[in-house]
Amino acid sequence: MHKTFAEVKNALSSGKSVLNIVDGYISAIQEQSELNAFLEVFDTTAREQAILVDQKIKEGRAGRLAGMVIGLKDNLCVQGQKVSASSKILVGFESLYTGTAVQRLLDEDAIVIGRLNCDEFAMGSSNENSAFGPVKNPLNHAFVPGGSSGGSAAAVAANLCTAALGSDTGGSIRQPASFTGTFGLKPTYGRISRFGLIAYASSFDQIGPITNNLEDSALLLEIMAGKDEYDNTVSSREVENYSSFETPKKLKIAVLEESLETKGVDPEVVSKMQEIISQLKLDGHTVENVSFPYLDYMVPTYYVLTTAEASSNLSRFDGVHYGHRSPIAAGVEETYINSRSEGFGEEVKRRIMAGTFVLSNEFYDAYYTKGQKVRRILKNKTNEILDTYDLMILPTTPSTAFELNGVKDPIQMYLQDIFTVHANLTGNPAISLPLGKHSNGMPFGIQVMANNFKEKDLFNFSHYLTEMA
Repeated sequence: MHKTFAEVKNALSSGKSVLNIVDGYISAIQEQSELNAFLEVFDTTAREQAILVDQKIKEGRAGRLAGMVIGLKDNLCVQGQKVSASSKILVGFESLYTGTAVQRLLDEDAIVIGRLNCDEFAMGSSNENSAFGPVKNPLNHAFVPGGSSGGSAAAVAANLCTAALGSDTGGSIRQPASFTGTFGLKPTYGRISRFGLIAYASSFDQIGPITNNLEDSALLLEIMAGKDEYDNTVSSREVENYSSFETPKKLKIAVLEESLETKGVDPEVVSKMQEIISQLKLDGHTVENVSFPYLDYMVPTYYVLTTAEASSNLSRFDGVHYGHRSPIAAGVEETYINSRSEGFGEEVKRRIMAGTFVLSNEFYDAYYTKGQKVRRILKNKTNEILDTYDLMILPTTPSTAFELNGVKDPIQMYLQDIFTVHANLTGNPAISLPLGKHSNGMPFGIQVMANNFKEKDLFNFSHYLTEMA
């Protein structure tokens, strides 16, 4: 199947139809159903849309994404289609509207092929928390694909769609990209509208693409980004021409030294980082180690703040306003208790309870207020570094993908996010590039971070890095 949009366009110029391409992906999805990447294939609507796009191509009025086939993480809304956030509590729910990011892709004649499995309500780092079973890594079915956008990453890596959308709250695009050898972009907070994204933690969540090449990531961001009347947290800054790469000038690059010295980082990840640093220096760039002494505080701060926001956001799913209603409940209190107990999985319950605790009167100042203060310190320090340096590089993940059921302790699972939560706490754009290959045969990513709204610089340097590799 077609790995990239360039391959799709070549196929179209060689006489293939968009309908042929869609049918090819649908066949591939059926053949690799054991991955459990797709929860639902929109085969009827995808084929109908393909026929319309074929007609537009004939008439010379097709959009920029004509022929691109896209999968959606199961927390992104499309009018008239089911969306469940991979949770039993939303089984059977159909969206009443299409989210802005998705609509902008549809307006350019992309075709949405289906909804992709994920950790329930995007809470997880392995895609083992879905109510509909875990997703398998297409590179080795014994391993996880990462999470929470594991279905999106697996589908792209297995060539079940040209590209996929995920959401990134603490690394949920970049970590699975690292585990599957794909490109995963988390844009600046506020670069893409969150309208139509089922919220986990509203001040952290950001929609982004997972692709097989950098060009497709840049093009998708270019089309999805920009102001939106339905989301007042979106920036009205001009959207740059991200998909036209330029050779970067000689740069000053920061390496977070703690990321290479932290216990538990695979030696081969460290070795690859050092190899890249050496090559950058040979090419005339200034690369310096910079201390970021707050690494140990990032994961705890992230979980204090995101669970608090999750507790608030998920309160609407109660069996009365939205979601599954327990058939055995008698009375209002039982309806709330039974519906939520039956509808939510263990990890979601754990995070709701933790968030409710940190927001309680007795502990609000000790946890939530303190967490917000630490977040400001992290942001100030990051700004300080990026005011001096053009970009920052660090590993995406401490290791390659781990085995299914290989991490049972929730705290150990949370520590999988140690290098990715940084960009969500501070709002900075970050991308995982598939530059590493471990001796165990599995890939791993190298992460690049830039200053807010400097995605153009991020892409230019990422293109240079991938060419260098």
